[in-house]
Amino acid sequence: RVLAESLAVLAVVLAVHGAVWDRFSWCALALALQAFYAQFKWDRLLQLGGAVFQFRGAANSGLLPASMVIPLLGIVLRERCRAAGVVPGERLGVVVASTGMLLALFLSVLALGITKPVPTNTCIVTGVAGGVIVYTMKHSLAVSEVIEVLEVLLIFVYLSMVLLYLLPRCFTPGEALLVLGGVSFVLNQLIKRSLNVVEGRGDPVDFFLLVAVVGVVLLGLFFTVLFLFMDSGTWVSSLFFHMMTAVLGLGVIMPWLYRLIQRNPLLWLLQFLCQTQTRLYLLGYWTLLAASACGVVFYQNAKRSSESKKHQASTVTRKSFHFIVVATYVPGLIYDRQLLHVAAVLCLAVFIFLEYIRYFRIKPFGQTLRHLLSLFLDERDSGPLILTHIYLLLGMSLPVWLFPRSCAPKGTLSGSGALVPYSGVLAVGVGDTIASVFGSTMGEIKWPGTKKTIEGTMTAIFAQIIAVALILIFDSSVNLNSSYAWILASVSLVSLLEAYTTQIDNLLLPLYLQIMFMA
Repeated sequence: RVLAESLAVLAVVLAVHGAVWDRFSWCALALALQAFYAQFKWDRLLQLGGAVFQFRGAANSGLLPASMVIPLLGIVLRERCRAAGVVPGERLGVVVASTGMLLALFLSVLALGITKPVPTNTCIVTGVAGGVIVYTMKHSLAVSEVIEVLEVLLIFVYLSMVLLYLLPRCFTPGEALLVLGGVSFVLNQLIKRSLNVVEGRGDPVDFFLLVAVVGVVLLGLFFTVLFLFMDSGTWVSSLFFHMMTAVLGLGVIMPWLYRLIQRNPLLWLLQFLCQTQTRLYLLGYWTLLAASACGVVFYQNAKRSSESKKHQASTVTRKSFHFIVVATYVPGLIYDRQLLHVAAVLCLAVFIFLEYIRYFRIKPFGQTLRHLLSLFLDERDSGPLILTHIYLLLGMSLPVWLFPRSCAPKGTLSGSGALVPYSGVLAVGVGDTIASVFGSTMGEIKWPGTKKTIEGTMTAIFAQIIAVALILIFDSSVNLNSSYAWILASVSLVSLLEAYTTQIDNLLLPLYLQIMFMA
């Protein structure tokens, strides 16, 4: 299974290398080779219980697929911005690629350092790959960019030590690399832009994303440390939680956002949401969908109460939320992507805040949320946090947030790049959902070493091709320029990765599909 997953990832790396063909794509090949060797060391550490922290069980380390995401995103971003003649975007791509490679190397070296006896061959491969990458970075990065890469690495190290200790069994090493690496990069970008706010002319929408992500993470760290010394389930602690949330939100996060966008954040958000009639219609439509999702949760819990034998929601029930999310995102992508961008940020902040209430048992809703969400748990929610729904939101939103608007003067990229914002809808909303539903109900022939079926994978590929045809019909801004063979290859590779990966597919698959579309 690990070998098949690795082959799918290597096929993506080779496809990007063939499309880009520069020194960074050669570095990506070297990184993929060393990550392939190093992930077996991580897998062995997890099996023997020799890892420094407690990682999520029932999954391999996922080092190779996770190690390649950030570097490949940086490489394809650099290539797209270079073709558009946007120098700042090109330099950002170089920094992203270099940062991803350095974080992946750090995680590999960490595994080699705690493996006994020291694996000589893997050390040699890692040393050679690291030498190639460092040599390329030396001749590609300015001094300020080197400092920026090292800052992200330092933030990543500290965040990893704190969060992996406080949240055992929530991540695999690969998932920790993706999530904590992304948060570290966002935090560093926010600090950088806050210091250069006079010179910055960034979009308030981008600042809103950065401040929201950093704000909810810092809020969680603050309360996690605080509730180590006091019981979080009492009314006094709950009142303190709500008061401190208001103080931190109004006293730190709002002024920070005001400094960046140079206007009142609440007034700006209100004006932004009510700017056009289309936005009001979309907000009303999304409110109805949110109410229907809550209705599904309450109905399933009422059904569980009446049927004591049924303790967990079925696959079809859990995947119904994917259909609701698709119905949410597609109109936003067609009619107003900026509104979808901001609404997804708000939804992420609300999801994480509700998870804090559930995790800390904050009164009056903490225990109720624990009871309602326990019905929808699966084997991936083995730690103290329930992250599946947050990963679903991230998987749908990341292609929208990471879309290189500055490198797309007309609001869309050419060829398969026009489908980049739809990567989450296609990979998770359509492909993963159809594969799970059809595979669990009608599939008989299983892929070797997995519970996934060939029928589910084939149906998922077919469904995504139909979805692309419907996007062409309803979204006039999408022009594929005869890149149909590349789209078919991209969808097929990502569907094969879905069949074999043990990582969080809601997070991994959209990013790989976005990489393929941008390449």
